[in-house]
Amino acid sequence: MDTVARRDKSNRPALSFYVPEPPARPGQPVDFSHIEVPEAGAVRCPDISEPERDMRDLPYGLIRVLDEKGRAVGPWDPRLDPDTLRAGLTAMLKTRLFDERMFRAHRQGKTSFYMKSLGEEAIGAAQALALDLGDMNFPTYRMLSWLMARNYPLIDLCNQIYSNERDPLRGRQLPILYSARDYGFYSLSGNVGSRFGHAVGWAMASAFKSDDKIAIGHVGDGTTAEGDFHEALTFAAVYKAPVILCVENNQWAISSFSGIAGAGETTFAAKAIAYGIPGLRVDGNDFLAVYAATLWAADRARTNHGPTLIEFFTYRAAGHSTSDDPTRYRPEDEASKWPLGDPLERLKAHLIAIGEWSEEQHEALIAELTADIKSAVKQAEAIGTLGQSKPNPREMFEDVFAHPDWRIREQRREAGV
Repeated sequence: MDTVARRDKSNRPALSFYVPEPPARPGQPVDFSHIEVPEAGAVRCPDISEPERDMRDLPYGLIRVLDEKGRAVGPWDPRLDPDTLRAGLTAMLKTRLFDERMFRAHRQGKTSFYMKSLGEEAIGAAQALALDLGDMNFPTYRMLSWLMARNYPLIDLCNQIYSNERDPLRGRQLPILYSARDYGFYSLSGNVGSRFGHAVGWAMASAFKSDDKIAIGHVGDGTTAEGDFHEALTFAAVYKAPVILCVENNQWAISSFSGIAGAGETTFAAKAIAYGIPGLRVDGNDFLAVYAATLWAADRARTNHGPTLIEFFTYRAAGHSTSDDPTRYRPEDEASKWPLGDPLERLKAHLIAIGEWSEEQHEALIAELTADIKSAVKQAEAIGTLGQSKPNPREMFEDVFAHPDWRIREQRREAGV
C-alpha cells in the first residue's frame, strides 16, 4: 500500500467526460464526410455455408448493387424480373403517398398520431417480396411498405389510424401500431426492442416443430443499446435460430444521433462478431441490395445455418413522428444531402435504365395510387375519424380470458355493456 501511495501522479492529466456529438447541428453546414460509400458491386458475396469466422470482413463493407447510372452490378445482384421491380416501386410509392395523406389528416385533427417511413421505404418493400408468405416479420414502425407490398387493404389502415368503429384492432393499439397475421406482420410495439426477442422465440418454435418458416426481426440503431437486443442475439446464436435480425440504422433515435448507441466506434453489423454469427452491412436505400441480402440470410436460415444480423444503412428523412421537429437537433437541409440518395428515385432510375419504366408510366401510377388512397380515406372518414366514432366499449372485456370470470362480468355490468 505504501508503494501505491508514493506513486508519482503529478504528470497525469485530469480525466475528461466524453459525450459524442453529431457532425452538424441546426444552423451548421451538413457534414457527411465521415461516411465512406464504396463503389456498387465492390463487396464479395460468400456462399451461405461459409463459416462465420471467414466472413468477418463483411460487417465493415457496404453491400450495394445499384450504381450511379442506375445499373445493377456486382455479385449481390439478385437479377429480379421487371414485374418484381415494378411491384417494389409500387409499394414504395404507395407508402410515400399514403404517408403524406395521413400526415395531413393528423394536422387536421383526424388522428392523434402518425409516423412516416420517408427514406426507408425500400427495406419493408424488398423484404416483403423476398420472403415467403408463411414467414413472420417482427417489424418496427417504419415498415408500412411491407404491408403495401403484400396488398393489405388501405381501408383497414385508415380505420386503424382513425381509431374508429371499424378499427381492425378494435381500439387496442395506438395509430400506426398495426397487426396483420395473415400478411406476416406481427403486432407492432412502441417498445421496439421487445419484439427482437419474440422474433427469435418464434423462429426457435418453428425449428422445434420441424417447420419450414423463418422469422425476421427489426430494431432501430438506438435500440441496440438496450438489453433486449443483446439477449435476442445470444439466444439466436446459441440455438442457431432460423431468424434474420435487422438493425435499421437511420442515423437518429428520435433526437439522439446514432453515435449515442456506439456508431462512432464500429458498425452495428460488427456486433454480430461477438456472437459468432454473420453480420452484413447493406445500403438500405438500394432496393436490390436489400432484397439480395435478405434472400441470402433467408437461405442460410432455411438450410439450418443459423441467424444473420443485417445493418441497413439508411436515413430517416422526416421527423420521428408528428410529435417531433427535427430542425431542433439537425440541419434543416440534411436529408436532401444524404449521400445514398432517395430509395424510390434510385429504383425508378433503374427501371428506366433497363427500359421497363418511363416518366409517363410513373406519373400515371402516381395518379392511380392517389385515387385509390383518396377513396379509402373517404370511406374511412364516412365511418368516423378521431373522437367521432369508436370501437364498442364491450371490446375491452373480450379476448382477455377464454371464459369470462365473475370479475369480467361484474365490470361489464358496471360499464353497462
